Amino acid sequence: MKKISYAGRRDSRFVTIRRGGTLDDSQHRLLAIWAADCSEHVLNHFYSQYPDDDRPRHAIEQARAWSRGEISMAQAREAAYAAHDAAKVATGAAREVARAAGHAAATAHMADHELGAAAYAIRAVRAASPTDKRDEAGQIECQWQREQLPDAIRVLVLSDEDIRNHKFWSLFQY
Repeated sequence: MKKISYAGRRDSRFVTIRRGGTLDDSQHRLLAIWAADCSEHVLNHFYSQYPDDDRPRHAIEQARAWSRGEISMAQAREAAYAAHDAAKVATGAAREVARAAGHAAATAHMADHELGAAAYAIRAVRAASPTDKRDEAGQIECQWQREQLPDAIRVLVLSDEDIRNHKFWSLFQY
């Protein structure tokens, strides 16, 4: 696959058509749903430490609500900010989960946050695993995420992983 550099500008594949990119609304919604799936898959690592803090769960719910057209992009973005605020006070795997949830909700605003949700979910399972099992846990989570990809966005997300893997700690090399 050809490497594409987008240094200093957004990848037009993740910019909606109405803003001059090539991303259609149905793909954008699927990206948000997939990002929410990735985050929700690891949510237990947050609640094991912070059972009374609903900000990450709310962000995931808002990502899904936005994808169904039930809330505005601004509402989803506010939920993303709240999840990132939860990450600021969390530690370990819980912090990574809150970041994943924040990126899932932020996908409504900027579609390329989808990969942040996936990467932070991988970081969460790695952080929750014994040191000698972290690579294996990361590989299993990455594979699970890829199995959840709808056909309509599979090539887009996999190519984004290839292009931006270096930015995301080489977590998508599996």
